Amino acid sequence: MIYNMMLERTKTTPGVTTHVEDGIVEIEGEFYPEDAVAFFTPISEWLSAFMAEEKRFLTVHIRLTYFNTSASKCVMDLFDQLQSYHYVSGGAVETYWHYQEDDEDILEQGKEMIDGMDMKIFFMPYSV
Repeated sequence: MIYNMMLERTKTTPGVTTHVEDGIVEIEGEFYPEDAVAFFTPISEWLSAFMAEEKRFLTVHIRLTYFNTSASKCVMDLFDQLQSYHYVSGGAVETYWHYQEDDEDILEQGKEMIDGMDMKIFFMPYSV
């Protein structure tokens, strides 16, 4: 059985909340830990379990205000995982990339990461 997960936001890691019943994953904050892979592994494992056990619609909200190179690799791995699920599930994934409306860098980084993917990804500006 898969359970909800909640990782507290810190100065160098985003807060992560999952909602099994609603099929929602939320990732928010800055992402530049010393070991990004170690931080991201439980998130990837949760997603794998959800995709194997639940096999239903999944919505992912990403609101990163900063991330470093090693963290960007983890985000790319997340997109690859979601893309695979998109193909297997017939499109049951929607991803929202939230960015501050005046932060063109985060917007462009998100667009570069998803280049060539065909799952639904929405770019959502917000104001502070």
